[in-house]
Amino acid sequence: MTTPLSLSVALASYNGERYIGAQLDSIARQTRLPDELVICDDASTDSTEDIVREFARRAPFVVRFLQHERMGSTRNFELAIAECRGDIIFLCDQDDVWYPNKMETVEAVFINRPETGAVFTDADVVDENLQPLGSRLWKYFRFRPKEQAQVEAGDAFSVLLRHPVATGATMAFRSSFRDFLLPMPPTWHDAWIALLIGTTSHLIALPAPLIAYRQHGHNQVGIPRPGKNRDKTVAEIYGPRVLLYERARERLLEFADRFPAGVQRIYRFDEKLTFLRARAALPPARWRRLPGVLRELVLLRYHSYANGLRTFCRDLLG
Repeated sequence: MTTPLSLSVALASYNGERYIGAQLDSIARQTRLPDELVICDDASTDSTEDIVREFARRAPFVVRFLQHERMGSTRNFELAIAECRGDIIFLCDQDDVWYPNKMETVEAVFINRPETGAVFTDADVVDENLQPLGSRLWKYFRFRPKEQAQVEAGDAFSVLLRHPVATGATMAFRSSFRDFLLPMPPTWHDAWIALLIGTTSHLIALPAPLIAYRQHGHNQVGIPRPGKNRDKTVAEIYGPRVLLYERARERLLEFADRFPAGVQRIYRFDEKLTFLRARAALPPARWRRLPGVLRELVLLRYHSYANGLRTFCRDLLG
């Protein structure tokens, strides 16, 4: 007989009065309700608290609302995750809407595939009024069918080394990984979670869109937008990524006894870091970049850790 799982939802709120009510109602309409909803509020100054407390009075599950001084979105999520008591922790943004079968569908994966460390899904991208924008989240992230098949075959690690594909708003993970994941770097907490779990466990990608991913102009992250790095130097673009991988590698070594990655994967981490450092050090003058990018191309790092010739041309000419 399968042991039932307890499910927690970790929601980070900040001045969310415009959208948080719809998100909370969508959680209450789940076919599999959570065992608890933990909301950490980052010193909101609007009516977020009133909306949450009113919802808590009628919610069919435990709601814990925790307020603190302003700490920023990543630290706020850390506190929410740390407070969760369930076996599975679902990450939740305040401005999305969950489809009714989200928790039931994701829970079934953890039950039927006990080796699974984390699950993420696709999403319908919608505007501020929940009107479809004509595409899904994975398309924006260029998470193509070939890579989806690679993740399904158990090699999420190779995909993640090329580019991030998992969005935190669609993600759930086993709470046994919590100490391994916390604290998180100040940016890209979704990439951090996916990378660490994808390196040491099984990361499952469900192609079903299980949330409406709302875009409203003030998203903390949102969908990738063409040209967003146009005015940045290579150091500004790739420097933070170097730091992300350096910290991830340190965490992997620190927790090697509990969450072993293996010698080969640490080697590939080192290769990825070497590649990122080379890109971050590219000179501003395009003509001076040629030796560096050619070296990385010959060593096949552009194909192993990026999008091949497409990324090579962008680094050379961008």
